[in-house]
Amino acid sequence: MVVNKKDYAETAAGACLTWKDTAPEQRIVRLRERPDLKEKAAEWFSSKWNVPKSAYMESIEESFSAVVPSWYLCLDGDRIIAGMGVIENDFHNRPDLTPNVCAVFTEPEYRNRGICGKLLQFVCEDMRESGIDTLYLLTDHTGFYERYGWKYLCPVQGDGEEAMSRMYVHTAEAAN
Repeated sequence: MVVNKKDYAETAAGACLTWKDTAPEQRIVRLRERPDLKEKAAEWFSSKWNVPKSAYMESIEESFSAVVPSWYLCLDGDRIIAGMGVIENDFHNRPDLTPNVCAVFTEPEYRNRGICGKLLQFVCEDMRESGIDTLYLLTDHTGFYERYGWKYLCPVQGDGEEAMSRMYVHTAEAAN
């Protein structure tokens, strides 16, 4: 499935998008357009990834005036149910593989509903529209990201990790 802006209904404020085939309460939010959510988002990401809230706050603040970093949430009503970011380097030894999708998380009770896939596709499209055609993603998962046009690229050493992780790549050409 290829994400296209026509697959989404933009709100009057333009700050979030709902996808047409799900409940209207579920919507994708660009944090740069919703600075009122920065504290809540930083706390949520911190609780999922055991990274200090202050690190997320700094990156989210920076995203208000830059393409990278960028941060995205999926909300169900006012509840954060999924999120991810785009940063320069997701704590690995390959600085040439940039920028990276990071902090991908969906609340367990919302998994297997396609939410993360829609969010991934939205992020890739949003980055493409900002002039970034290639994204990288570091993970230990196999089989999931391929469903959304990601290709396994190579093993990469994560900072402080003994085992190698998997680096995936997504290009605008792969989405078309």
